[in-house]
Amino acid sequence: MTLAVYPMYNSTMHTLHRTTAKPMRYALLLRGINVGGKHTVNMDRLKADLMELGFRSVVSYINSGNLFFDSSEPEEAIQRTLARYFDATYDFPVPFIIISAATLQQEVGQLPSWWQDDTAYRRDALFYLPEADKTAVEAEAAIWANSREQLYFGRTAFFYCNHDQADYLTSNYHKKLLKARFYKQLTIRSGKTFQKIIELTLED
Repeated sequence: MTLAVYPMYNSTMHTLHRTTAKPMRYALLLRGINVGGKHTVNMDRLKADLMELGFRSVVSYINSGNLFFDSSEPEEAIQRTLARYFDATYDFPVPFIIISAATLQQEVGQLPSWWQDDTAYRRDALFYLPEADKTAVEAEAAIWANSREQLYFGRTAFFYCNHDQADYLTSNYHKKLLKARFYKQLTIRSGKTFQKIIELTLED
């Protein structure tokens, strides 16, 4: 098992500066951690480190890398601080994205009505990592859509829905996603997890 090398990180080097701006709530979504005993990231330790870095009201949801915090810093500064932290703390890559409450609120407001059907067999939100070429992703994935498979390409993610369990194993999504050129440019969350992300980011 690969373990995080926490003693290597000196938080005093990259702690955010306190500002008087109004705090914004953010979702921090990680990719490819805690899978099959590899790329282990302890959520309790990560939450403690985020608080030491200057983030506030830090919480996490399940073990796949869904964290939430408040910060008054510009988004670019948050991105730099987190990138330095992950590079210094772990001996494996930790791809991540941050999404502000304001951005997520806009995304949720524009979702199509079919996404709201939580009785569907499969609903996934496929979030774009910073390096993702959104135009190329849409060009490659849009042709997967048909009468049973529905896709919506948003600002932060593209959204997939299939209502039929019997159809899913033969679906374009199931057969083509892992082979897609853009697969490693995404971090995927189920519809249930996406709903929890909304709750923990947009809660008052």
